[in-house]
Amino acid sequence: MLWNKSSRVLERLLLAVGVVLLTICAAALLHRNISSRMALRQFDQARTADQSKDAVTSQWKAEQGIDFSLWREKRIEEYRDSLITKTDPPLAVLEIHKLRIRVPVFNGTDDLTLNRGVGRIIGTARLGETGNIGIAGHRDGFFRGLKDISIGDEIELTTTEKATYIVDQIEIVSPSDVRVLQPRPSPSITLVTCYPFYFVGDAPKRFIVHASLASSQETNKKSSSRTNRKIRSLTLAASGVRELPRAPNGV
Repeated sequence: MLWNKSSRVLERLLLAVGVVLLTICAAALLHRNISSRMALRQFDQARTADQSKDAVTSQWKAEQGIDFSLWREKRIEEYRDSLITKTDPPLAVLEIHKLRIRVPVFNGTDDLTLNRGVGRIIGTARLGETGNIGIAGHRDGFFRGLKDISIGDEIELTTTEKATYIVDQIEIVSPSDVRVLQPRPSPSITLVTCYPFYFVGDAPKRFIVHASLASSQETNKKSSSRTNRKIRSLTLAASGVRELPRAPNGV
């Protein structure tokens, strides 16, 4: 009788253990299926996102002919991210054929703007207006090629029409020297980037490229006095700029 009772207890105990093991096994299989599906879904989503980024970048490269060979790797990644994050259209396109630079021009110099193009410095002349248009860009991105620019090089700025500017002055200044953004004797653009071009951290100087409108140069020679009177009557375009712009890693 005692043996029969012990057998029944052992039988029930083994049955309970079996049920527990089956439950654990079923739970493990369920977890594996759910986890694998979630992992596959995450992978597919990540792949789709990467393909979307690559597609946007490939399309931009195909249309704009961007040369990333001189770019810092982190700048390329930030550029790709900015294409998805910010989508407002550019104001113009800036081209320097000699340096293989072709870049969209946006309004402002915030991080996202400078990651996907170059930006008009707020406080300087607006595109299409007479004055000095200040344009800033990253030294480890679109404006890296400025290290090879020379006096006499052509810069094209295209809005609804194309304007050609001739580089007439190159200088290196401190970030506080906003004099470089003042109106000049003829319609001009001033390109601003950090200097030295290869520098770890915030670069201490600014590399400045001045260029005057090509069609106005001969006119200015014949009417310099009239132009000077006009310039004296203009307000300082950079009056609202306290320091030449830079991004956290240097413009």
